Amino acid sequence: MQKTPKRNKQPLPCGEPASLPPDKRKRESPDDFVALLPPEVSLQIFSELDICSLCNAAMTCRSWNQAIDNNDCLWKNHCLTVRAVCQREIDCDRGNGYSWKITLLRNYWKSKVKQEWLSGKYSNIHSQNNLPEKSMYPMDVDTWGEILEAELER
Repeated sequence: MQKTPKRNKQPLPCGEPASLPPDKRKRESPDDFVALLPPEVSLQIFSELDICSLCNAAMTCRSWNQAIDNNDCLWKNHCLTVRAVCQREIDCDRGNGYSWKITLLRNYWKSKVKQEWLSGKYSNIHSQNNLPEKSMYPMDVDTWGEILEAELER
């Protein structure tokens, strides 16, 4: 059994959607709209997807993965949504030079857990056995401080 060598992905700067060379477009499936449409149109279509759908679409085929995975603009709006809960964390990551996609990946689950804690979902938990499996997430001292302040205000 012969192994196929892995290719290195080259990230594209924001504003330059992934596009396939004309000779490669002919070999792609006629159902692959990324190969058939102008890159700007494909980018607009992908920008309408939620985070989960965007991740699933990136796993569909190589051309979709290149169009989605390497275009930071697609991840920006999702990251800004997470920022509503994790403003300090997002701003810190962006200030440290992380891309929108990496910033989102670093903070997505944290924002879900933090939102549940801040909303009081765990206010009446009497033991650790009553906590759902994904109720804990590594968070910094400032984040736990925010959660404790919210608990004290209830």
